[in-house]
Amino acid sequence: MGQDWCYMKFISKNELKINKTLFDFINEDVLPGTDIDSDDFWNKFAKVVHELSPINKKLIKKREEVQKLIDEWHLANSKEKFDKNKYTQFLKSISYIVKEGDEFKIDTSNVDDEIAKIAGPQLVVPVDNARYALNAANARWGSLYDSLYGTDVIPGEKGKSFNKERADKVITYVRNFLDEIFTLNKSSWKNIEKIEIENKKLILIINGEKINLKNEDQFIGFNGDKSSPTSILLKNNNLHFDIIIKPDSPIGKNDKANISDFIVESAISTIIDNEDSVAAVDGEDKVNCYRNWLGLMKGDLTANIEKNGKKFVRKLNQNRTYFSKDGKKISLHGRALLLNRNVGHLMTSPAITLKDGSEIPEGIMDAFVSTMCALHDFKNRNNSRTGSIYIVKPKMHGPEEVAFTDKLFTKVEETLGLKKFTMKVGIMDEERRTTVNLKECIRQVKNRIVFINTGFLDRTGDEMHTSFEAGPMIFKGEMKKSTWLNSYENWNVDIGLSCGFSGKAQIGKGMWAMPDQMANMMDQKIGHPKSGANCAWVPSPTAATLHSMHYHKVDVFKEQKKIKSRNKTNFENLLEIPKADRPNWAVEDINRELENNAQGILGYVVRWIDHGVGCSKVPDINNVGLMEDRATLRISSQHIANWLHHGICSKEQVMNVMKKMATIVDNQNEKDPAYARGGRSSYKKMSDDFENSIAFSAACDLVFKGRIQPSGYTEPLLHQKRLEKKSLN
Repeated sequence: MGQDWCYMKFISKNELKINKTLFDFINEDVLPGTDIDSDDFWNKFAKVVHELSPINKKLIKKREEVQKLIDEWHLANSKEKFDKNKYTQFLKSISYIVKEGDEFKIDTSNVDDEIAKIAGPQLVVPVDNARYALNAANARWGSLYDSLYGTDVIPGEKGKSFNKERADKVITYVRNFLDEIFTLNKSSWKNIEKIEIENKKLILIINGEKINLKNEDQFIGFNGDKSSPTSILLKNNNLHFDIIIKPDSPIGKNDKANISDFIVESAISTIIDNEDSVAAVDGEDKVNCYRNWLGLMKGDLTANIEKNGKKFVRKLNQNRTYFSKDGKKISLHGRALLLNRNVGHLMTSPAITLKDGSEIPEGIMDAFVSTMCALHDFKNRNNSRTGSIYIVKPKMHGPEEVAFTDKLFTKVEETLGLKKFTMKVGIMDEERRTTVNLKECIRQVKNRIVFINTGFLDRTGDEMHTSFEAGPMIFKGEMKKSTWLNSYENWNVDIGLSCGFSGKAQIGKGMWAMPDQMANMMDQKIGHPKSGANCAWVPSPTAATLHSMHYHKVDVFKEQKKIKSRNKTNFENLLEIPKADRPNWAVEDINRELENNAQGILGYVVRWIDHGVGCSKVPDINNVGLMEDRATLRISSQHIANWLHHGICSKEQVMNVMKKMATIVDNQNEKDPAYARGGRSSYKKMSDDFENSIAFSAACDLVFKGRIQPSGYTEPLLHQKRLEKKSLN
């Protein structure tokens, strides 16, 4: 083992053994200022952990038992034509599908407007990187000019120096948007020569004529003098839009109205992620995550940045202030509302061991520590103005597991002296047993639910693992067109609206994973607000700024009213298994699919194992950068494992593909500038020594042992291999 590995210190306290780094962090950094006594906390914490851990274990065991019954049913019925009615009755008989109760509405209170009343983009960011976390928190506001100029939304090359032709296209693009959203009673924003405020109205001057907004209520406030304002604050669909006027700026001096930029409300909320996008495998890793979250809750998180040869310190943005048209001061929140994604019920952490020697369920530890950190925000209200903490809970299987989360949150509230339902919960609808029982899952937390969403990758991974014995799965690219998936996306919205989410809680949609393809995003992602989703995930602050334009064009709450009247999605379609009937594919097509999957697995795993990077832009087989996390890994590894199991490919064939793609990934990573910055060591090729590459063996295990992984999750193997790698450092 490595130099410090075997000397890691643990503190014995109340029949717990606690990693000293974690113990000291909680006692010295988290608890001071909360009025909670250290001994009292550790005493109550130990009791709750020992009470809840056995329940957690039983829930995980039940997953295995249920999966075994489903596997046996498919094997027993493999020679018959698939009978969906028979299958549905079987799932009900084993309580995989539970009886649906009476209609109800959620009753969550003290919810911030960013959750209940404002529809807009949502960022997801790994908590272990302070710079990323700060960027995401500050992405509440973004420059529309910069976001357009720097991306492919505006066609053509940027060039190394200022490109006036490109800048003019940006200006035209934005003026067209203004004409659509903030329509004038006559003429066009392209013709505006001056902007003033007169008699509490916005006056836009063209050739000496005074023009008004068609909807004068869209004018909210301003900065500067009424006759010569420096900014104009507009509002549409609850989103703010700030027109910056600077006659002496490089852009403003060449603009007829001296407009230099548009600063727009962008990432309304951000999920600070402890789960799929981080690689936290021990006490030290977890403290790094918790420390950044604490800094966000205290408001004092900083990061040292070096950009273009200049060094500076990044901090959290302050609120934005304006004067209303009535002359009153307006203060708008400068940062996104932050939600914390804890880990699910499956994983345990070596950071704390219980009296029986077992590791603490990581989700229990996350709930306590993330909430304790948030106690600091309850005093300064820099994040939640209603005194709530928002915890997104992933990978729950059905109502019983959601009820356990509710019990856990209640215990945390009691231990920390919080009012019941202070802790709000987001349910990630990404496991099949949750989808088919979504209404009953929501019922279990109807007093604290604030969020449901759909996640294509994890949900597909669970779809394949649940139906592993049903037969070989269709090509991965065909999944998005499959019956079950389209039904699942609509079902999630239908159930959320029927349970009273509109105006109270978020209905979310998944990630746009291609940060360099913003033009495609602008074409396609408007489908999310049109589907009735209050928020949809984006991979960067720039993407948030661009995606915000969709929420100006689409009034989500009006769309939700329309959707309520449509026919509810057919439940039976959710159970349409995406298996390939009588597959007779060409070897070239099979190999192409294997290579695509293998490249994605290896590209992600080598960063996770060797460098502890849980989320980064990983080039795919066509060198398109994709934001990858463990969800991608789950679907790709389960897909190959399924094909192996059903004889679509052989172990030798897959191993040859893995080695071939490892060489390609090595070549891609050698050219990646990320390895020359950010504290990463130089890249070590897998292909130089396949036998001794821990990263390569981890990738292979995910495939060749994929059939027996719990629910097809990748975490157990990744954690094991990362710990092995860390022990050698």
